[in-house]
Amino acid sequence: MSKSLTRLDLNLLFILQLLLQERSVSRAAKTLNVTPSTVSKALAKLRDWFDDPLFVKTPQGFQLTPLAHGMEQELSDWLQMGKQLMAKRGDEMTKGLTFELVLESPLLLIMLNELTQAIYGQYPDAKVKVRNWDYDSLEAIVRGEADMGFTGRESHPRSKESLDLLPYFIDFEVLFTDLPMVYLRHDHPALQEAWNIETFLKYPHINILWEKSDTWALDDVLIELGLSRNIVLTLASFEQFLFMAAKPNHTMLAIAPQYCGQYAQQLHPELVCRPIPIAAEYLDKLAIPFTLIWHKRNSHNPKITWLKHTLKTIYGTKQLR
Repeated sequence: MSKSLTRLDLNLLFILQLLLQERSVSRAAKTLNVTPSTVSKALAKLRDWFDDPLFVKTPQGFQLTPLAHGMEQELSDWLQMGKQLMAKRGDEMTKGLTFELVLESPLLLIMLNELTQAIYGQYPDAKVKVRNWDYDSLEAIVRGEADMGFTGRESHPRSKESLDLLPYFIDFEVLFTDLPMVYLRHDHPALQEAWNIETFLKYPHINILWEKSDTWALDDVLIELGLSRNIVLTLASFEQFLFMAAKPNHTMLAIAPQYCGQYAQQLHPELVCRPIPIAAEYLDKLAIPFTLIWHKRNSHNPKITWLKHTLKTIYGTKQLR
C-alpha cells in the first residue's frame, strides 16, 4: 500500500541525498554538522519507510541497493526543483525572469540580437545570461545552472557526441542539420588545383578543441579510408580558427559548420568555403544535428516551453546553411 508523503519528514530526504553522495555515515554527519548517531537514526527511519536496506556495508564501504541506485537521480532532480522553488522571492515576477543559456558560438552571435529582442518583447524585465557551450555545459543543465543548451552534435556511429548517448533524463529536439565545410583564403594555392581528397590533405589544417577532444567525426572517417590530416594548430573556438584561416602568409585550412559562412561574410570576407571532397556515403557520417537540449524536469516549465518555441521559430525556420 502506498504511503502518504505527509507522513514523511522531508529532512530525511536531504540526509538520504548526502548518504548517496558520500557513501558514509560519518562524512554525511560532518557535512551536516551533526553526530554520526543522528545520521544513523535517520537512516534507520529511511530504511523503515522504504522497506529496503538502501545501503549494504562492505569492506569497500557502503554499496547501494538496486532501489537506492534507481532513485538516486530522481531524488537529485526532486531536490533541485525544491531548491529552485525556495529560491524564488516575492518581487521576482515584477523584476522579470532570468534566462540561463549555453549556446554554441558563433551560431549564437548570428542571431543573438533577434533572440534577446524576442525575450525582452515577451518579458520586458528579463535578465539573459549566455555562455558558450563547452565540455561542462551538459552537466550545468543537469545541475540546474542552465535552462537550455543549443549546440551541434555528431552523426558518426562511433562518436561520443552522438544524440543516442545523451542521458535518459535529458530531452532534446533537432532544429536543423548542417554539414562541415572547408574555409580558406580566396588566394589560397589549393584553389588553383583540382579540389579532391589529395589536395585537401596536402595542406596543413587548423583544428578546434571541442569538449576536450582534438579529434572529431572527420578524423574517424579518414581513418576508415586509411588517411589522416596534418593538424598543425589547435584552437579553442570557431571564431579563433576562422580568424587565423583568414590571415595571410600561410597555407592552413579550417573546417567549420556551413552556417559559419554567414559569420565569415561579416568579419572575414576574404574567406571562401568548399565542400569536404569525400564521397556522399561518408558525408552522411559528418552531418551535424543542431539540437536544443534541456532537462526533463523542465519539460512542462512555462518559461522553458516558451523559450523552446522561440528558438525553434528563430533558428529552425531560417536558412542557416
